[in-house]
Amino acid sequence: MKIPALRAELGGRTYYVTTLTFQQVSDFVEKVDGELHKSESLKDLIQRSITNNYVSIKDYIVNQDERFFSSLILAVYDDYPTWSEIELKYNDESTYNVGLLDFPTQHKIFPVDGQHRVEGIKAALKENPKLSEEKIAAIFIGHKNDHEGKQKTRRLFTTLNRYAKPVSFDDTIALDEDDTVAIVTRELLEEHNLFQGKRIVYVKGKGIPNNNFDALTSIITLYQCNVELFKVWHFNNKQKKATAKVLTEYLKFRKSKEELAEVKKYLFDFWDTFSKENSVIQKYLKNTEPFAKNLRNSEDGGNLLFRPVGLLPMVKAVCEIKLLKQSDYKSILSVFDKMDFNLSSIPWQKVMWDPTTKRMIMSSATLTQMLMVYKFDNKLYIGTKLDKLKKEYAAKIDFEGKVSEVLKGIK
Repeated sequence: MKIPALRAELGGRTYYVTTLTFQQVSDFVEKVDGELHKSESLKDLIQRSITNNYVSIKDYIVNQDERFFSSLILAVYDDYPTWSEIELKYNDESTYNVGLLDFPTQHKIFPVDGQHRVEGIKAALKENPKLSEEKIAAIFIGHKNDHEGKQKTRRLFTTLNRYAKPVSFDDTIALDEDDTVAIVTRELLEEHNLFQGKRIVYVKGKGIPNNNFDALTSIITLYQCNVELFKVWHFNNKQKKATAKVLTEYLKFRKSKEELAEVKKYLFDFWDTFSKENSVIQKYLKNTEPFAKNLRNSEDGGNLLFRPVGLLPMVKAVCEIKLLKQSDYKSILSVFDKMDFNLSSIPWQKVMWDPTTKRMIMSSATLTQMLMVYKFDNKLYIGTKLDKLKKEYAAKIDFEGKVSEVLKGIK
């Protein structure tokens, strides 16, 4: 096997940058075996690190026409490849870092970084042999199968995996062209009146800065709300609950234009209804700047909807009610509009708002959601779920009476 490559050095290690076809990856790249450890148990440990994640990579290769991967990092040993340099002249200068890598004998090649990609490529080729000429970038490094060589390669193996970071939540929302919810969230930001201008803020943390009197909520909270709404759409259209695993797999691959349009309409319709059925939001949209000055403050907390830790539980509660009662969003939101969402009122006081410190309480999202569902229809919770609500609410507000009576007066 001869392949063109670039030669370079970094950290005292010579390496070669090239490309391999999927067929070459399948034919020549093997699993890590005894290259990093002599111990059988440690060999097994390395092998077990190859999880079923390669299946999702296989699915990505087979289903995503615009597939792309970062480079494989491959170690070569038993016999180093032969490097034949080629003089390349340009602008009266020359370089010898371009050449051919030749593997004249049976070399052992294994992945230092990219084990799952290698196994995913092999599985994809079995399913669709026409992918054989697809190419992936590869970096070859030398590996000596002695104590020092194993130590150096193990260090490289752990370093590459330790410092590899997943795509951030922010980047997913801003850039992901496969995540249906991210795509529609960006369209909401650009097209929906409720989320334009200063009405949405980008913040790293959970809360909106105290000096921001314009925003309804944050970009991340909007995305999280849309995920909850998408779960309902998925259940209604796919007849399948969107568990964390199902959701992750669904959002990995870009859907058809028709399906994206369906999800977009569903989410836009919800936020249209939310804007029309909520009198506080109606006033907010009509206000001149600063829009939210009286709706988010440090005196009584303002309105629950204008806190990220309040808006998300509200959307979750609406979705829960819709699935339980099969009601439409308009009828649910019209009932919610009659609820007192002032944070200093019962039941939000001491649950979401501390009247003594005049600070938000950030750890009550599930309880907030349950209280909203209960206020909507106290018959929706029975048995152990009702008992859980009573116990959690009693503990939160330091209730001194009988726990069975803690919800009296909450309507």
